[in-house]
Amino acid sequence: MAKEVLSIDNINLNVALGNKEEAIRYTGGILVDNGYVDADYIEKMLEREELTSTFMGNQVAIPHGTEEAKGLVKETGLSVVTVPEGVDFGDGNIVKVLIGIAGKGDEHLEVLSKIAIVLSEEENIQKILDTTSKEEIIRIFDEVN
Repeated sequence: MAKEVLSIDNINLNVALGNKEEAIRYTGGILVDNGYVDADYIEKMLEREELTSTFMGNQVAIPHGTEEAKGLVKETGLSVVTVPEGVDFGDGNIVKVLIGIAGKGDEHLEVLSKIAIVLSEEENIQKILDTTSKEEIIRIFDEVN
Protein backbone atom coordinates (compact mmCIF):
# COMPACT_ATOMS: atom_id res chain seq x y z
CA MET A 1 0.00 0.00 0.00
CA ALA A 2 1.32 3.45 -0.89
CA LYS A 3 2.20 5.82 1.90
CA GLU A 4 0.24 9.01 2.48
CA VAL A 5 1.93 11.94 0.77
CA LEU A 6 1.57 14.00 3.95
CA SER A 7 1.11 12.30 7.31
CA ILE A 8 1.41 13.40 10.93
CA ASP A 9 4.92 11.88 11.03
CA ASN A 10 6.04 14.24 8.24
CA ILE A 11 5.16 17.42 10.14
CA ASN A 12 7.29 19.14 12.79
CA LEU A 13 6.14 22.39 14.37
CA ASN A 14 8.08 25.17 16.08
CA VAL A 15 11.55 23.95 15.17
CA ALA A 16 14.62 26.14 15.70
CA LEU A 17 17.06 25.91 12.78
CA GLY A 18 20.28 27.89 12.51
CA ASN A 19 20.81 28.26 8.78
CA LYS A 20 19.65 27.29 5.31
CA GLU A 21 21.73 24.09 5.09
CA GLU A 22 20.51 22.90 8.48
CA ALA A 23 16.92 23.70 7.41
CA ILE A 24 17.23 21.70 4.18
CA ARG A 25 18.92 18.77 5.94
CA TYR A 26 16.20 18.74 8.60
CA THR A 27 13.36 18.92 6.05
CA GLY A 28 14.96 16.17 3.92
CA GLY A 29 15.73 14.11 7.01
CA ILE A 30 12.01 13.71 7.69
CA LEU A 31 11.55 12.26 4.19
CA VAL A 32 14.51 9.89 4.74
CA ASP A 33 13.37 8.81 8.22
CA ASN A 34 9.86 8.01 7.02
CA GLY A 35 11.00 5.97 4.03
CA TYR A 36 10.13 8.30 1.14
CA VAL A 37 13.69 8.76 -0.14
CA ASP A 38 17.22 7.36 0.15
CA ALA A 39 19.59 9.30 2.40
CA ASP A 40 21.50 10.60 -0.65
CA TYR A 41 18.42 12.62 -1.60
CA ILE A 42 19.37 15.26 0.99
CA GLU A 43 22.62 15.98 -0.87
CA LYS A 44 20.59 16.44 -4.06
CA MET A 45 18.34 18.88 -2.19
CA LEU A 46 21.42 20.89 -1.23
CA GLU A 47 22.71 20.74 -4.83
CA ARG A 48 19.35 21.99 -6.05
CA GLU A 49 19.54 24.90 -3.64
CA GLU A 50 22.95 25.87 -5.05
CA LEU A 51 21.43 26.09 -8.55
CA THR A 52 18.48 28.26 -7.57
CA SER A 53 17.03 29.17 -4.22
CA THR A 54 13.87 27.29 -3.34
CA PHE A 55 12.61 30.39 -1.49
CA MET A 56 9.13 31.08 -2.89
CA GLY A 57 8.20 34.32 -1.17
CA ASN A 58 5.72 34.76 1.71
CA GLN A 59 8.22 33.19 4.17
CA VAL A 60 8.06 29.83 2.38
CA ALA A 61 10.77 27.60 0.89
CA ILE A 62 10.17 24.33 -0.94
CA PRO A 63 13.43 22.37 -0.85
CA HIS A 64 13.54 19.42 -3.26
CA GLY A 65 16.06 17.33 -5.13
CA THR A 66 17.59 17.84 -8.55
CA GLU A 67 16.29 16.10 -11.68
CA GLU A 68 18.95 13.34 -11.23
CA ALA A 69 17.61 12.68 -7.73
CA LYS A 70 14.47 11.01 -9.08
CA GLY A 71 16.03 7.56 -8.76
CA LEU A 72 16.45 8.16 -5.01
CA VAL A 73 12.72 8.66 -4.46
CA LYS A 74 10.87 5.59 -3.18
CA GLU A 75 7.45 7.20 -2.66
CA THR A 76 5.98 10.64 -3.29
CA GLY A 77 6.01 12.55 -0.02
CA LEU A 78 5.96 15.93 1.64
CA SER A 79 7.45 17.18 4.86
CA VAL A 80 6.26 20.36 6.55
CA VAL A 81 8.38 22.20 9.12
CA THR A 82 7.51 25.48 10.81
CA VAL A 83 10.31 27.72 12.05
CA PRO A 84 8.73 30.64 13.94
CA GLU A 85 12.09 32.37 14.43
CA GLY A 86 12.78 32.07 10.71
CA VAL A 87 15.80 30.90 8.73
CA ASP A 88 17.77 33.16 6.39
CA PHE A 89 17.73 31.74 2.86
CA GLY A 90 20.01 34.51 1.58
CA ASP A 91 19.32 37.98 0.22
CA GLY A 92 17.30 38.79 3.33
CA ASN A 93 14.72 36.10 2.52
CA ILE A 94 13.47 34.75 5.82
CA VAL A 95 11.72 31.37 5.73
CA LYS A 96 9.27 30.27 8.42
CA VAL A 97 7.56 27.43 6.54
CA LEU A 98 9.61 24.68 4.88
CA ILE A 99 7.94 22.14 2.63
CA GLY A 100 10.17 19.31 1.50
CA ILE A 101 9.09 17.47 -1.63
CA ALA A 102 9.98 14.09 -3.05
CA GLY A 103 8.10 13.19 -6.21
CA LYS A 104 8.04 9.76 -7.82
CA GLY A 105 7.89 10.01 -11.61
CA ASP A 106 5.71 12.94 -12.61
CA GLU A 107 3.75 12.99 -9.36
CA HIS A 108 5.78 15.97 -8.13
CA LEU A 109 3.93 18.21 -10.62
CA GLU A 110 0.57 17.39 -9.06
CA VAL A 111 2.01 17.84 -5.57
CA LEU A 112 3.59 21.18 -6.52
CA SER A 113 0.36 22.50 -7.96
CA LYS A 114 -1.48 21.55 -4.76
CA ILE A 115 1.16 23.28 -2.64
CA ALA A 116 1.04 26.36 -4.88
CA ILE A 117 -2.73 26.61 -4.41
CA VAL A 118 -2.46 26.29 -0.62
CA LEU A 119 0.38 28.81 -0.39
CA SER A 120 -1.19 31.32 -2.76
CA GLU A 121 -3.49 32.22 0.13
CA GLU A 122 -1.43 34.21 2.63
CA GLU A 123 -3.95 33.35 5.33
CA ASN A 124 -3.10 29.64 4.86
CA ILE A 125 0.58 30.39 5.49
CA GLN A 126 -0.39 32.25 8.65
CA LYS A 127 -2.64 29.34 9.72
CA ILE A 128 0.24 26.91 9.18
CA LEU A 129 2.51 29.10 11.31
CA ASP A 130 -0.05 29.69 14.05
CA THR A 131 -1.35 26.15 14.50
CA THR A 132 -0.18 23.81 17.21
CA SER A 133 -1.96 20.94 15.48
CA LYS A 134 -0.39 18.68 12.88
CA GLU A 135 -3.92 17.55 11.96
CA GLU A 136 -4.79 21.16 11.11
CA ILE A 137 -1.90 21.32 8.61
CA ILE A 138 -3.09 18.12 6.93
CA ARG A 139 -6.62 19.59 6.82
CA ILE A 140 -5.34 22.79 5.11
CA PHE A 141 -3.64 20.71 2.40
CA ASP A 142 -6.61 18.31 2.07
CA GLU A 143 -8.98 21.19 1.33
CA VAL A 144 -7.32 21.57 -2.06
CA ASN A 145 -8.44 19.17 -4.77
